Amino acid sequence: MRRQVVITGMGTLNAVGLNTDQFWSGLLSGKSGVVPITKFDAENFTTKIAAELQGFSPEEHFDKKDVRKIDPYAQYALVCAREAISRSGLNFDNEDKSRVGVIVGSGIGGMLSFETEMTKLITKGPRRVSPYFIPQMISDIAAGHISIEFGLEGPNYATVSACATSGHAIGAATMAIQRGDADIMVAGGSEAAITSMGIAGFNSMRALSTRNDDPATASRPFDLNRDGFVIGEGAGIVILEDLEHATARGAKIWVEMAGVGFTADAYHLTAPAPGGKGAVKAMSLCVEDGGLVPEQIDYINAHGTSTPYNDKNETEAIKTVFGERAYDMAISSTKSMTGHMLGAAGAVELIVTTMAVHENKIPPTINYETPDPECDLNYTPNKAVDREIQAAISNTFGFGGHNACLSVKKYQNNS
Repeated sequence: MRRQVVITGMGTLNAVGLNTDQFWSGLLSGKSGVVPITKFDAENFTTKIAAELQGFSPEEHFDKKDVRKIDPYAQYALVCAREAISRSGLNFDNEDKSRVGVIVGSGIGGMLSFETEMTKLITKGPRRVSPYFIPQMISDIAAGHISIEFGLEGPNYATVSACATSGHAIGAATMAIQRGDADIMVAGGSEAAITSMGIAGFNSMRALSTRNDDPATASRPFDLNRDGFVIGEGAGIVILEDLEHATARGAKIWVEMAGVGFTADAYHLTAPAPGGKGAVKAMSLCVEDGGLVPEQIDYINAHGTSTPYNDKNETEAIKTVFGERAYDMAISSTKSMTGHMLGAAGAVELIVTTMAVHENKIPPTINYETPDPECDLNYTPNKAVDREIQAAISNTFGFGGHNACLSVKKYQNNS
């Protein structure tokens, strides 16, 4: 039998909250984190809004030298790893560190560092490019930083699959414990792509909302008048642990990891497959892998990007997998509040799913005003609701046709 895996710690940093408790409280109150862009002058950009971290000061977490040497995306990952490890109650001095691994990815990596050093190259010449540029930029370096800070010698790498990045990271980490490669895994994703190139690139694709006059209502998944996603930033990290190891040390267990489903659309670089074909298979695998049946899934934290095609196709996929049961389930897209955090989305949304199962509360999809006839499920409009949840799914789908679905279930023996 494969080993059971549980979540014993969580850490997140995003536009709704600067730690897990603040985040969860903000979600339940329907707080939007979308604001006018302050990170650069967006006056000439089509989109002038984003879900920026507000109130985050890197100097509170790192010395000045490290602030200069570590890209924001890696800073966010480290801060969240520290929170998750602290909340888990782990003391790695008491652990075999060769049995503790890290899988933390980023869809884009150090985009700000790339922009900064490219500007130096163009304006001042190649000799002015920082020697720290490459290790600032690369998408694996957050996992490296976490491993080095805590001395963790187990499996250590990054996943990069656009918006499915941290879903893949957590799924891979779960499987590493199941097959005995590690006892504990630090897993998740981080992103800091609110930069001039990030916004310009997504604007050129016409992917972003241009509801600049009312930022708080711009992200509106499943609403008829949705006009694109709002880019967000931040990170999410979870501590995954072998159940026997967690119970032996008396850890608080939030949920049990149930199933993992990875597929590809094999269809288009950016558009989802018609009918959500890849998503259908990923959700089905996720339920089956968890030893569940569709009737046991009470909640789905949807990918729900607020783009016309994603929300329609995800709705179709849910109905294909769950049939009439789809209309009885609770669904919500917390991207309506956090914006779309790209490679960090899956981890942050698994934290939401974990809290929902543990607390029996469904966070809302805010800004849901006008129903879309093609999106006709219960998206938990505008207000959180109480509901008993035994098992739930978190969906992440990325450019390139990458699909990663994770299921969790209530841990029945929690004291």
